[in-house]
Amino acid sequence: MTIRVTLDRVLLERRMSLTELSERVGVTLANLSILKTGKAKAIRFSTLEALCRELKCQPGDLLVFDTEGEEDERQVAAE
Repeated sequence: MTIRVTLDRVLLERRMSLTELSERVGVTLANLSILKTGKAKAIRFSTLEALCRELKCQPGDLLVFDTEGEEDERQVAAE
């Protein structure tokens, strides 16, 4: 996937645990863990909004377009 979630970096910068964030935004720890580990295939705008509100950041701080990942996917598809 070419979109990466950088929740771990933002949490580290804010010195906040995943458990604390879960309690603040009302999203289960399991779902936040899926986001944090990069295993999520989608995110609801309401979840993204809640994360940004609690972390005092912009969506672009949590989501990064990774062009290297895109090149890797093309290479695998060509093989």
